Amino acid sequence: MADSPLLVKSKAFALEVIKACNEIKKAKHESVLVNQFLRSGTSIGANIREAFYGHGKADFIAKLQIALKECSESEYWIELLLESGYYSDETLLDKCTELKRILISSVNTAKENSK
Repeated sequence: MADSPLLVKSKAFALEVIKACNEIKKAKHESVLVNQFLRSGTSIGANIREAFYGHGKADFIAKLQIALKECSESEYWIELLLESGYYSDETLLDKCTELKRILISSVNTAKENSK
């Protein structure tokens, strides 16, 4: 489980979210957007990790779907931060998009395997 690409990438993303949020808070003194982004961005990995200890296949799928929703929300916050000029590093959006693709694929695979 520890070597799962999904776990590794989601944790790395969460760490980057934390760094970005700290940077934005220091430079722009923005807290509302940053707090929302911090919650959703770090929640992705937490839900993925929780999925690996779910109570059966349905719980596993449900937790991955929650992680996917949080990833989509994070993508929205990143877009707002970029378009508002509060943040300029677009690689964070690329990483979020990559994570979303992996989650979509994982959810679809898990659903197919549960049939």
